[in-house]
Amino acid sequence: MENPVGVFDSGMGGLTVLKELVRTLPSEHFVYLGDTARVPYGGKSAETVTRYSIEIANHLIRLHDIKLLVVACNTASSLALPALRKIYKIPVVGMVDPCVRRAAGLPRRSSIGVIGTLGTVRSGAYEEALRTAVPSAKVRSVPCPLLVALAEEGWTDKDITRAVIAEYLAPFRAEPPDALILGCTHYPVLKSAIRECIGETPVLIDSGEEAAMVVDILLSETQVRSPAGPREVDFLVTDDPERFARIGRGFYGRELGDVQRIVL
Repeated sequence: MENPVGVFDSGMGGLTVLKELVRTLPSEHFVYLGDTARVPYGGKSAETVTRYSIEIANHLIRLHDIKLLVVACNTASSLALPALRKIYKIPVVGMVDPCVRRAAGLPRRSSIGVIGTLGTVRSGAYEEALRTAVPSAKVRSVPCPLLVALAEEGWTDKDITRAVIAEYLAPFRAEPPDALILGCTHYPVLKSAIRECIGETPVLIDSGEEAAMVVDILLSETQVRSPAGPREVDFLVTDDPERFARIGRGFYGRELGDVQRIVL
């Protein structure tokens, strides 16, 4: 099926998810939309995040005829996914369920940590899903709002970044969990610093890697996989394409090419 897969995020972080999707599904055509005019979503209300998510989904479905939607934003996944799945007939993949599925499948899962934005942690979406999937696990969630700005600055190997991570992750250093869910799509670019801080014991669960596997399965199950590629990626933003292309390289791992500014 030639229709593209739609991917959206509040800004840059979803590019870490797109990177994994392109690696896993090289024959697919992707349309990525970064809502850079209204970033960040992490401190906004559930009503606002849901409204933004519906506006973006409408754009991707009506103008690009997408066959599947990936909500590459943990805050939007935590707050808006039920509404999106109720409104639209196409499959909608969020970040929470794939990570929880991975945690539930680990041989050691008695304690699970979650780090994310204020909005993601405040929503309780991970805790609720983990209570169902791994009822015996002890779950601890810690909001880490400053990590988004540090990731976007490209400060992945700075002393200040290590200091902020050490402050946020102090509870996990004192009592290392079996797994730590990186509950924000910005955090994979800080994975080395996070690993350095908490040691080798916890399994780090990356939402991009887990979501890509779920999308791969869904495309096969729904029989809408595209023929052999490679295919292109279209990049859309709601503000400043040049800044997005410049900073986005650090998240995507390569040049983005043309980035188009749109109005929702």
